[in-house]
Amino acid sequence: MIVGLTGGVSSGKSLVAGELKRLGARIIDADEIAREVTCPGKPAYNGIVKEFGSGVLSPDGQINRKALGAIVFSDYEKLRRLNEITHPGIMREIVLRLSLFGEKYPGELLIIDAPLLIEVGLHKTMDMVIVVYADEDKQIERLKKKDNLSDDEALKRIRAQIPLSKKRGYADFVIDNNGNVEETLKQVKDVYLKLKG
Repeated sequence: MIVGLTGGVSSGKSLVAGELKRLGARIIDADEIAREVTCPGKPAYNGIVKEFGSGVLSPDGQINRKALGAIVFSDYEKLRRLNEITHPGIMREIVLRLSLFGEKYPGELLIIDAPLLIEVGLHKTMDMVIVVYADEDKQIERLKKKDNLSDDEALKRIRAQIPLSKKRGYADFVIDNNGNVEETLKQVKDVYLKLKG
């Protein structure tokens, strides 16, 4: 079974993915793949530097995700352009890993952990979809704390994705992460057992 896991910025998707992994699911992490395809020498890296200039690079030559985020989250057209550069490589790698995981771990629960699962249409190829939900004020609070952003910067990042209220409509399971960690982990275990059953 292939399950898509998605949510919004700072909705708690990483917490949920970590618990699913601990319970025994195999995880394909789209964010991890995005970092790999934007490494120096990779086509997406070259495309980003060509499109956005050397100002998005750290002194060590890596993509400075914070600097790039400051550019793309304040301009929808630039965000769209970044997605055009990075998504083909990310999608190719996800498909490749799905195939490899399917051969290596037949019968196991495979989770595609992807923030833009719905935005790029990947949810249509999943057997089930889990959406991790949190209220927008919770997302803002967590994002400000985690990435030291202003209210405005946090809101721009949240609003760059489909609203979580809309993503819920695509979900087979919704994990509400407005409460404490224990409550969230209990919901994750319940969903895991249903998927395995």
